[in-house]
Amino acid sequence: MQTRIVVALLIYLGSYLPLSMILLVQDFKMDATSLPLCADWLNFEIKCEIPLKHPLLALGFFTLCLVSLFVSLGTIWLAKPKRKIIIEESKHVPADLMNYVLPYVVSFMSLDYQETGKFLGFFIFLAWIFWLTFKSGQVIMNPVLVAFGWGHYEIKYRYEGDTRINTEGCLAKISPLAGDVLPYSTIDKVKILKIRD
Repeated sequence: MQTRIVVALLIYLGSYLPLSMILLVQDFKMDATSLPLCADWLNFEIKCEIPLKHPLLALGFFTLCLVSLFVSLGTIWLAKPKRKIIIEESKHVPADLMNYVLPYVVSFMSLDYQETGKFLGFFIFLAWIFWLTFKSGQVIMNPVLVAFGWGHYEIKYRYEGDTRINTEGCLAKISPLAGDVLPYSTIDKVKILKIRD
């Protein structure tokens, strides 16, 4: 299944949920900790205040990333295996964190929703990383998925009934072992291994 650009963008944004949480915390008004908890939910807009400097941006980015992570997990879950491969060799590959670490480093260098120029520059930076990741067909190789038990592997495999050995990266919920016959699905040119037969 070839990932469409909108789904690819959502998968990509899902990988930045931790970053959105960091920016949300950095946007918190520390003086609001001394205020009593607002319990008047019926008159929330009049009597209560969200303790964020930029609630729309901070909560919007966090919500977008959270929904995007669910889209990522749903996309993987919905990908149905159609064929099987025979694993000849398998090697765990640490997640490529460089594309994902740089924005975190930038966020700690005084990135603030209030500084429009810096924030727009950061947005352009993320857009370029997305475009490069999308064009390389590696959007699904999301390091946040490691937290949900997924791993990146380089596998040597052959298709059932074929003798030619192929080598490529895959995303796996299980540890593929030599000799395993595994059903797979494909998302954006990446093999997804979810279960053993």
